[in-house]
Amino acid sequence: MIIIAITIVLVLLVGYIVFLHMKINKQNDQLDVFADKVSKISEESQKKIAEAEEKSRIQKKEALISAKEALQSERQEFEQEVKQRRQELSRLENRLLEKEEKIESKIQAVTDREQSLAKKLDELYEKEDYLAELVEKQTRELERISGISCEEAKRILLEQMEKELKMEAAQLIRDNENYVKETSNAKAREILSSAMQRCAIDQVVESTVSVVNLPNDEMKGRIIGREGRNIRALETLTGVDLIIDDTPEAVVLSSFDPIRREIARVALEKLISDGRIHPVRIEDMVNKAQEEIELIMQKEGEAAYLSLGIMNLHPEVVKTLGRLHYRTSYGQNVLKHSMEVGQIAASIALEIGANVELAKRAGLLHDIGKALDQNQEGTHIQLGVDFARKFGESEEIIHCIEAHHDNVSANTVEAELIKIGDALSAGRPGARRDTLEIYIKRIKKLEEIATSYEGIKRSFAVQAGREVRVIIQPQVFDDAGANKLARDIAKRIEAEMDYPGQIRVTVVREVRTTEIAK
Repeated sequence: MIIIAITIVLVLLVGYIVFLHMKINKQNDQLDVFADKVSKISEESQKKIAEAEEKSRIQKKEALISAKEALQSERQEFEQEVKQRRQELSRLENRLLEKEEKIESKIQAVTDREQSLAKKLDELYEKEDYLAELVEKQTRELERISGISCEEAKRILLEQMEKELKMEAAQLIRDNENYVKETSNAKAREILSSAMQRCAIDQVVESTVSVVNLPNDEMKGRIIGREGRNIRALETLTGVDLIIDDTPEAVVLSSFDPIRREIARVALEKLISDGRIHPVRIEDMVNKAQEEIELIMQKEGEAAYLSLGIMNLHPEVVKTLGRLHYRTSYGQNVLKHSMEVGQIAASIALEIGANVELAKRAGLLHDIGKALDQNQEGTHIQLGVDFARKFGESEEIIHCIEAHHDNVSANTVEAELIKIGDALSAGRPGARRDTLEIYIKRIKKLEEIATSYEGIKRSFAVQAGREVRVIIQPQVFDDAGANKLARDIAKRIEAEMDYPGQIRVTVVREVRTTEIAK
């Protein structure tokens, strides 16, 4: 058993040794194959390295040749450029030499000319001295012959020339004055008639009452209400008197404020149309009527300034202009009157070469104070001036407003044009409600009051009865007396006459002193 086991072990050992030997041989064979491959790869690498070195050597040689050729080409171009620059510098040098020669020749010519001029100047100085000496001799000789000095002769000559010039100037002035007198009246009439023809604004006479038609007489009782509460509410809210009399199917609204009267009319018509008439409904309708009238005034103001082509008006100015739509003066609609004044003033300004835009704007705004005088103290002129200044109008516009009733002297052409346009618009037929008889009576009454005092030379009612001018005898009244006379006349006018607006009293005391030289 042991021998068998040993035998098996030996057999296994021999087999293992044989297996190892075979494996070693196989590995040796693989190593031989790998060595062959490495050898082949090494040979190929050596070959490729040799080829690369040869190729690199060839490329270096070619690059060196190309660099030499490029360097040679650049050297030739540089030499060619240097040659051209040298030729150009040579030409410039030659031109400079030529110019230098020309300049030297010109300098020489100028030097010769200066010498010649200096010589001539010396000769002129000598001749001037000679002529001065000769003039002096002749002057002394003339003074000896005439018996007067040279200064006296100059003075006499200047006086004579001055007299002649004054006579010629006076003659020219007389001729121009005659020409102006001959042509000015005709030209003025032509300009005014042209301006009036271009303006075609309708004039509507306004009154202080409005009539609202009723569907039936039963509506009067509903307007009055229980114990008169409806009519009292309407009168309190609008400030307008409602007159309900025997006139069939009509109610009369009376107020001197046309805006309030219009609000009351619109509110009453809305109430009649609605049928519900009680204090709460009356208040609602009055508020709606106020909003409606405000909108109408805004639209009327915008239409007025747009129709005249005026731009850049403050919104508050436009709104206040619209109030003039319901404002009247002597029965004349003030907004229509203002538009007409603007058109007339602009037409005349165009004819005489004045500022058309300024005249148009000032004409539209000249009575803006009449939209404020019922709610504020002061004349419509002062209120208009303050209002225009507050909202940024120019001083030229403000002066036109201030001067259109001669509160101040008009010192611009446009201010005079506004006065003319205002007079034309107010004086055209049908513009104002006053009849000719009433107007003449008021003018006569003013002049009678003014001339009823002693020491009065003459009196004139001007500005359509808005001013009376009294010329007094200076030996009867002194300055203090003139002031007292103006105050007395104003008090009598207030006490004895009925008139709209204001009347200015101007007392003129002129003193002339004359002496006679014998």
